[in-house]
Order: sequence, then structure tokens, then C-alpha cells
Amino acid sequence: MFNTQIIEPFLNSIQEFSDRNAFCINKEYFTYKHLEESISKIRFQLIDNKDDIIGLVTNDDLETYASIFALWFEGKAYIPLNPTAPIERNQVIIDQVNVKTILDSSYGSLQLLENAQTVSTKNLKSVELNHHDVLSKKIDDQKIAYILFTSGSTGTPKGVPITRENIASFVESFWKLGWDIDHNDRCLQMFELIFDMSVMSYLIPLLKGACVYTIPKNKIKYSYIFELMDEFELTMTFMVASILKYIRPYFDEINCPKMRYSLFAGEALPLSLAEEWAKCIPNARIDNSYGPTEDTIIDAFYTYNRNGNNEERNGILSFGKAMYNCYMETFDEENNILNVGEIGELCVSGKQLMPGYINNEKLNQEKFFFKEISGKKIRFYRTGDICIKNSTGNFVFVERKDHQVKVQGYRVELGEIEYYCSEFMKEINAVTIPFSNMVNNTEIALFIETNEQNVVLDELKEYLYSKLPAYMIPTQYYFVPKFPVTGSDKIDRVKLKNSISNGTK
Repeated sequence: MFNTQIIEPFLNSIQEFSDRNAFCINKEYFTYKHLEESISKIRFQLIDNKDDIIGLVTNDDLETYASIFALWFEGKAYIPLNPTAPIERNQVIIDQVNVKTILDSSYGSLQLLENAQTVSTKNLKSVELNHHDVLSKKIDDQKIAYILFTSGSTGTPKGVPITRENIASFVESFWKLGWDIDHNDRCLQMFELIFDMSVMSYLIPLLKGACVYTIPKNKIKYSYIFELMDEFELTMTFMVASILKYIRPYFDEINCPKMRYSLFAGEALPLSLAEEWAKCIPNARIDNSYGPTEDTIIDAFYTYNRNGNNEERNGILSFGKAMYNCYMETFDEENNILNVGEIGELCVSGKQLMPGYINNEKLNQEKFFFKEISGKKIRFYRTGDICIKNSTGNFVFVERKDHQVKVQGYRVELGEIEYYCSEFMKEINAVTIPFSNMVNNTEIALFIETNEQNVVLDELKEYLYSKLPAYMIPTQYYFVPKFPVTGSDKIDRVKLKNSISNGTK
């Protein structure tokens, strides 16, 4: 399945569109021929490598993207390693899966990692390889294609392995959405490669011979997207709602009649925001989608209706129905499927569902269960999202079940931040509270139960930066002599959150 859905179409793009642009990186173009040559060079470096899982430093360059396909051609998986993340966090990741080899195009930016050899993918000698030989290789579709690590409440990131069948099933499902993409399309790739939406953003265009436009790491993301849309007349975008909120002040200046498709995922999409955005891209189809990392990128979608009558709840646009290879239902706490109109936890199943967390049997037992439906046992994953199914069969988001939030599209366990705060401050209590900033994007506030002089704030921040990626660092800090409590003696998080909006510290 991986060969027919991914390898064959990609090889066709390389052959048929050799002289057309595959990437625009920092406004420099690279053709499919350039991409093919880079893949050959990197494949040659992997010939004698026996490892199934390889670390990949996520730089914004051709070699990084070429490395992904070189690894897939060789039946290997990649683990994205963010060079700007704390070294200790990357070390935890490679230790969980015993990574021995890391591909890096940035001249050894992660050489401080222990027990791993760094292989440079820059300035390699030209090598011609027959890429079509990969079609004859007997590579099991159950082998892992990539592993992403998401936030974990215990302070240890959770490894999510996506198999070749999982990603191939996603591609098959995606084409069922009816997106008619071809080699003339110009497509945005705004995501860090540690985020699953990045896979869709580079893979879908390349399978059709289109050109992928990336965002340099040293640029302000939302303003660079605005610039790309204006200068290069992008025809397709995958985005999170939060980035659109930052672009919102420029909506009066945006008129992109050549935009054909615009898809949102990773966060709830307000209907009002979709309505405003629709005016900027008058000829585009707008889709809202949903999907946890564990179910391979997205597994449900809903097409926005420009004529109105869109399904929503509390101003949040529906994310629709399950995609082709997916199945979803809302369940109660006893694993009973709920009726239409009843609120419960959304659970997902199907060919896109990953096999289970890396080395975490306890979590697997908590998050996965089997349910007999029509005489067949089906394996489900508990998403933690509380949803409701409408009479039309479309789902709408209600709230989260746990203390997990989305920040800039990334999944964040608030407990992980609190874990490291407690580790640093010892016996001093700390609570994280999500709040909406001036453009209604989610940020994190940290409340500390102490007088300000008892905590050296700069040292705490420095410690958190050494343990967590930048998007997980609190942006506001509050000192409270004693936390307010509810009638059941639990910390009154509502009262703490209200103090943020009131500006009290």
C-alpha cells in the first residue's frame, strides 16, 4: 500500500516534472531533479546502515526533505529532532527508541547528543541511483515510517509511531476529499517537521508534482505567510486557526483569487473567522478537519458552506464526518456508543490508527480499547475530546476532557509544565492555566503559591527553557500567597483564570 499510494506517485513526479519546481525555500527554488539528486546522495550514505529508525534534524532546507524520502526508500523511519529544542529533551527522545544515527544538514547542530553518530547530509558527492528499485523491495507496510513525540504529563514526551500503512491509508483517504491538485499548484508548508501537519503539507503536493513553499525558521511566521500569498499567489494552504488570527489584521489587504484550497486542522476553527477568511480567498474551497497525531494527521473533515447554514456549536465550526479509512463515535465512560445529540468522548478507529505508544504499555491500556460492533471487534483510541454528533452525522467539538490544550497547533500537557516547575521549586506549588491573548490565541499562565521573593523567576524560566520547547513556556507569571479552593477543596482554576483577565498579579 505504501508503494502504490506514496512511492509510485512520488517517482512519477520526479520523472514527469523533473524540470519543474518542487520546493521554494527562503525564496530559492529547487526542482524535482535537484530533489532526486539529493535523495540519491543521502541514500548512498545509508547503504550500509542497519538501523531501522534514524534521527533527523529538522532544518528548513532541501537536504532535510530529501532525507525523509531517502529513508523511506530504504525502508527506514525518521524521528524529527528540533535543533532549537533543549538538548536534554532531544536526548530523552533518542534514548526512548535507541537512535544510533542522526542525519543533519546543519553541520552537527546536535552533536552534543550521546550514543548517536551524526551523519552530515550537506555537500555530499553526486551519486546516481536507480530509485525505481525501491518498488521491488519487500518492505512490510507495518514497518514504522516516522515517530513523533508529543507532550507528556509525567515530563517524558510520548512516542507516536506511524506505520507505512497508516500514512498510506491517510493519503488514500485524503484523495477521497476531492482535492484536484496538479503540478501547477503552489502549496504552503508552514509547520515544523516535529508536527504531524507538516507531513501532509510536504507530501500531498509532491505526490502531484506541485511546488512546496516553506517558512524560514528566522522569519515571523504569520507575516511571511502573508508575504508568500501575495508574492507567489499560493493556491493551497494547510494552516491552524491560531495563525489565521495573527493574519486577521491584514484581511482588508488580502485578495487571493487564485487560492483554490484552504484546509484547517490542529485547533478549533471559529465560524466567524472562517467567514472573514472566505472573503480573502473568494474562489477557494475551505475545509475544517480534525485528527489526533495518533490517528495519522487528520481523520475527519467538513467543507465550509459559503452560502451559510454551517453547523457549529458555541461559534466553533463542525469538523464533520470520518474520512474514508476512518471510523469515529462518541462514547460514555462505560464504553457505550452514545446516541445522536448526546455529549461524550470522541473515540477513533480505522486503518490510520497507530499501533501504540513507544515503550508505554500503561498508557496504551488507558487510551485504547476494543468494542464489538456488528459482530466484529474494533480497536478504538480515546482522544480526550468531548464532542457531540448532530442529526446530520457531523461532529462538533465541545471541550477537552483533561488538562491538555493546543498552543500554536501543538498539543501541550499542562501537567508536563507543572512537573518541571515542581522539580525546580521543590515544595512550592504551581498551577498552569491556559488563557486567550488579545487575538484569541491560547497562551499559558503560571501561578505560583508563594510570595514573589521566594522564587527567582529568571532562574525558573531558564530551567524551563532547558527542559521544554519554546511554545510550552508560560508567557505570564502570577504569585499568589495561597491558592483559592472550591467547596471540595480543589484548586479553584476558574478563579485563577479570572484573575488573568482582570490583570491582577
